[in-house]
Amino acid sequence: MTPNHLSSSELGTKDYWDSTYAHDLHTKSHTPTHTGITWFADSCASAKTLSYLHSLSPALPPTTTTFLDLGTGNGEMLFLLRSPEGGFTGRMLGIDYAAASVELASRIAAEKGYEETEVGFKEWDILDTRREWGEGAFDVVLDKGTFDAVSLNAETDAEGKRVCEGYRGRVLGMVKKGGRFLVTSCNWTEEELRGWFEGAEGQEVGFEWVGRVEYPTFRFGGKSGQSVSGVCFRRM
Repeated sequence: MTPNHLSSSELGTKDYWDSTYAHDLHTKSHTPTHTGITWFADSCASAKTLSYLHSLSPALPPTTTTFLDLGTGNGEMLFLLRSPEGGFTGRMLGIDYAAASVELASRIAAEKGYEETEVGFKEWDILDTRREWGEGAFDVVLDKGTFDAVSLNAETDAEGKRVCEGYRGRVLGMVKKGGRFLVTSCNWTEEELRGWFEGAEGQEVGFEWVGRVEYPTFRFGGKSGQSVSGVCFRRM
């Protein structure tokens, strides 16, 4: 069952993120070491995501596994994957609908000495159904807070549905058959994320749950929970 919608917020608007990353770009022009916001930094989400990817069996081939980062922000997740700690050297692409985000991530990549063919960034609005995705499918698709932001967007599609309802279908086409989609959220529980993404559409094409990224748990009202949820799906 699809969960109930979240109330809308300015954090779900493109204007908010355009302004956020424009500010980061301006700051970087005066403070070259500035790299902008890293989502879930206080939860060590990037490191935990990397650890989870390293734990998969069979192991992801380090030289050929391809990665797509949805709502890449400052590109930090891809830089970690390509670092000596990450150990991955296959194709990596980060997309974001905020042009300033793409510019920021591209500048940081150049400073790190990465070629665009190694770690590339592209301005792309995953919710824009008028444009066809032309970059092919990837072995691993990552979402660290992007579905959270999409869920706070009050806009509706041509059928009057909240745009977050179309997100799953857009992501499906970006993941190779047998590939992984790993989503990190602070707005949705694991059960709710499974409600949004799990299941097949026609011809048995869909996502199935395969695991979780562990975060610290808390108890409230006799129930256990996590302030951050990380769930991994496999495309069937």
